[in-house]
Amino acid sequence: MPAVFLVSDTHFGHAGVCRFMRNDGVTKLRPWDTPDEMDEEMIKRWNETVRPNDKVYHLGDVVINRKALKTLGRLNGDKVLIRGNHDIFRDDEYREYFRELRAYHVMNGMIFSHIPIHSDSLARFGTNIHGHLHANRVMMNDPFGHRPPMIDPRYHSVCVEQTDFAPILFEDVIKRIKEEGGTVGFKNGNGTQCAD
Repeated sequence: MPAVFLVSDTHFGHAGVCRFMRNDGVTKLRPWDTPDEMDEEMIKRWNETVRPNDKVYHLGDVVINRKALKTLGRLNGDKVLIRGNHDIFRDDEYREYFRELRAYHVMNGMIFSHIPIHSDSLARFGTNIHGHLHANRVMMNDPFGHRPPMIDPRYHSVCVEQTDFAPILFEDVIKRIKEEGGTVGFKNGNGTQCAD
């Protein structure tokens, strides 16, 4: 039976992402010096993880320049693209490599998007699985200032910086969400979990 994987923000072909720094200003966002090095290693990790018949939801920002589109032909899996802010090429250019193009996707009471959705739009969804933030997470502040900011369990990032630069098994994402105190499944109007 095919497995389901999630991934986001591969940025294939992007030289700039090889120079970006994490918030500490010291650590590189990605361990590679060139986009060719990065692409080859991420293709290797992808294909060691995903079999040809597995399904992959890519949550956006797949390639940064048009010439990197051909990289997608080397990746295993039946792929669906949830478009990101950098997925700016014509639909037919992506359809060569992706079975479907979407703005978002709902699965098991969770909503997949590229950019984290506004908290007011989360009412019926247990968790928003998203990309866009790279090494960062959606945080929530204690309104009284008694505790430092903490990860908001309503959001879970599958950016490659959070998944060892490879797609992550959907079941492993669910485990991570539960470990962080998040909710899997739809919620009713008062915010409590309900059956799918």
